[in-house]
Amino acid sequence: MSIQKGDFIKVSYTGKTADDNRVFDTTDEDVAKANNIYNEKGKYGGDVIIVGAGHTIAGVDEDLIGKDAGYTGSVTIPPEKAFGIRNPELIESIPITKFKERPQMGMPVEVDGRPGIVIRVIGRMTQVDFNRFLAGQTVTYDYEIKEKIDDIEGKVKGLLGLYIGKEMPVKVNDNSVTVEIEPELTYNQRWLMTKRQIAREIISNTDIKEILYVEKYNNDVLEPKTAAE
Repeated sequence: MSIQKGDFIKVSYTGKTADDNRVFDTTDEDVAKANNIYNEKGKYGGDVIIVGAGHTIAGVDEDLIGKDAGYTGSVTIPPEKAFGIRNPELIESIPITKFKERPQMGMPVEVDGRPGIVIRVIGRMTQVDFNRFLAGQTVTYDYEIKEKIDDIEGKVKGLLGLYIGKEMPVKVNDNSVTVEIEPELTYNQRWLMTKRQIAREIISNTDIKEILYVEKYNNDVLEPKTAAE
C-alpha cells in the first residue's frame, strides 16, 4: 500500500541548495563528513517521521504521499514550501556595542533572544540577517523511503529517536505504552520540552490511549562507581 498522511516511515535524505549544489543537511554520516557538516552528537542512518506531521519541510512531506516503501527519488522545492520567503525587513542594523565581541561577516549572533547572521560590518554598525536559515532559496532533496513502520513499539522508539536522539526501553500493553526513562533525562531541557509532544503524536496517530513515562532507579544509579572501581 502506498504511503499516506499519518503513516510512520523511516526515511534517509540529503538536502542541497539548488543554485550551487551545497549540502546543508543529511542523514548519511559519510556525506556529512565529506561536506564538513558532521555533528558528533548527531543521529545518522535515517529518521522515523509521521507523514504530514511537519517533521520535515512541506515540499518533502507532500512528495512522500503516494510513494511506496523502497522508493528512491529527488524533489526540487521552492522557497515557500522549503524554508520560507526572504523578508528584507528582517535585516537590521545593530550597533557594534551591542555585541560582546567584534562582529565578523558570517558570524552567528543572538540579539535580544533572536538568532541571526552578520552579513555586513560598516564602521560602528553591523547588519544582521534575522531571516530563517536558507530563507528565499530553492532546495533539492534526494531521499529514500527505507521502510513503513507498522508496529507500535517501532513507532514509539522512532519518535523518541527523532526528538531526543536516544533509544529507551518501550513496553506495549493493549492500548498503553510504558517508556522507561533514564533519571538523568529528567534534567534534559530537550526532553522536558518534547515529551508531551511525543505523547500527543503517538496518541493522535495510533490506537494507543495513554503513554506512561517511568523513571527507573537501581544501585548503579543511586551509588555511582568511583574511578578506583
